[in-house]
Amino acid sequence: MKYRKRFEELFFKIISALMTYALIAVLVFIIGVIFYKGISALSWDILLKTPKGGYYYGGEGGVLNAIIGSLYIASGATFIAMIIGMPAALYLNVYLMRYKRTQNTIRFLLDTLWGIPSIVYGAFGFAMMLFLGMNASLLAGIITVSLLVLPIMVRTFDEILSTIPKGLMEASLALGSTRCETAYKIMLKQGFQGFITAVLLCFGRAIGDAASVLFTAGYSDQIPVNLDEPAATLPLAIFFQLSSPIPEVRERAFASALILTTIILVISLSARLFSMRFSQTNIR
Repeated sequence: MKYRKRFEELFFKIISALMTYALIAVLVFIIGVIFYKGISALSWDILLKTPKGGYYYGGEGGVLNAIIGSLYIASGATFIAMIIGMPAALYLNVYLMRYKRTQNTIRFLLDTLWGIPSIVYGAFGFAMMLFLGMNASLLAGIITVSLLVLPIMVRTFDEILSTIPKGLMEASLALGSTRCETAYKIMLKQGFQGFITAVLLCFGRAIGDAASVLFTAGYSDQIPVNLDEPAATLPLAIFFQLSSPIPEVRERAFASALILTTIILVISLSARLFSMRFSQTNIR
């Protein structure tokens, strides 16, 4: 029996390690392929210029319009999701802590919304555009993508808040703090690292999604200067470039993918460093 337990422990340890390293290897392989194929096609023109005439048929220019458009949409959608999702998650964990059935129902609905394909959000946003008489624009894209990432914001932050010891909140209330003070001065501070993670997940999903902006944000070779103008995004630029019959343009798609991957990596590392610094500050 003793040797059997040791064998089982060793067996599952090896399996777990293999799955972990296999996942890391797949991630490294994907990033490696993108960097290998994208670095040769990357240039200052792609980074700093908008598409010129016949760009998708081998013409000159770059994807600056898509870079700026993606940042606009992702930042706007993440900001809207943040100002709505943070109070919602705090309300769920502070004001509804005694109503477990209501909490579970809301969490189930949020999980359902999280699992809905992004193309459905795009179709809903398109229907709302027609109902309101709006054109495909930067504003329509921001609103649609914010609906897409809102469940991610709420549920991710909610999971972090649910790990905070309930005794901490009860002690705050026992000392005379209101629930509002407890939510924003205790719970938010304790779960701030998780909040940064939620913002990061929202931004990464927002900047990398194509289906939700396909019908709502439109596409333009120009950088939008108003909310009612159409906006290009990097995922759609990659899609259009890969659809081109010109090999040179298809190579540019990997350069665009490299730009998108780099943006996400930089934001991820910055958020992690900020979170670690904030944690060290709290410890001191």
